[in-house]
Amino acid sequence: LGNHRIMQCKNGDTTNGQVVAGGKGQGNGLHQLNAPTDVLIDKETDSLIICDWQNQRVVRWSRRSGTTQGEILIDNIDCYGVAMDEQGYL
Repeated sequence: LGNHRIMQCKNGDTTNGQVVAGGKGQGNGLHQLNAPTDVLIDKETDSLIICDWQNQRVVRWSRRSGTTQGEILIDNIDCYGVAMDEQGYL
C-alpha cells in the first residue's frame, strides 16, 4: 500500500522490477495512484485495470511502452478489489 505504484517482475525476479503504473508519488492525478490494492490484466485491451483504493476509483493503464498516465473507468467507488467476467464486465 505504501509505494503507490504497480511493479512488473519477470521470471520471479523480485529485485529488478519495472514500474508499469503510478510511481510518481502519492496523489490523485491521472499519472498517480494512492494505495492501489488490486490489479488485473485485460488481454482484450492489453491494459492493467487497477483498484486505486484511496482515490476511490478504478483506472486503466495501457501496457504499451511509454504510457505515463491512466484513464478513469469508475469514479467515486469504495473498492478494495477488482474482477472481470467472461464478457469483460467489471
